[in-house]
Amino acid sequence: MPRLTETCWIIAEPGTALGSAAFQVGGAFATWGFGKLFSDPGVEDLGRDLVRAQIVTQTLTQAAKFAVSRTRPDGSNNRSFPSGHAAGSFATATVLQRHYGWKVGVPAYAVASYIAASRLSNARHYLSDVIAGAAVGILVGRTVTIGVGDKRF
Repeated sequence: MPRLTETCWIIAEPGTALGSAAFQVGGAFATWGFGKLFSDPGVEDLGRDLVRAQIVTQTLTQAAKFAVSRTRPDGSNNRSFPSGHAAGSFATATVLQRHYGWKVGVPAYAVASYIAASRLSNARHYLSDVIAGAAVGILVGRTVTIGVGDKRF
């Protein structure tokens, strides 16, 4: 029978893949590409906002990681603060919520929360890293969607 820590790691492992920059940025570009390919302006606009959100989020997160140089809980390196997985996934959730409302936003934020929690159970981040990453993602997601729907200045 697996130990509790092994079980937590197994449950959290998909969060590592789903929250990775490659998955988040790749998904954003794929969404934009599908919108262009199938001449769907709504999907194209969503993809464009996702791409913008991911570029800004990843840039801010990486700059902060190098500036702060906080050691990870597992001691693997000094790039703990803020969590890039949390930032990217919350940016995606925010863009989805702003485009489609809370019916899509609630499940999107639930997935983002799962990804953020997976970073804690894998001992890759402290709680403050994850909270800061989520805040960055939400702020960037809201910023790139100013003017979407009824959210106009």
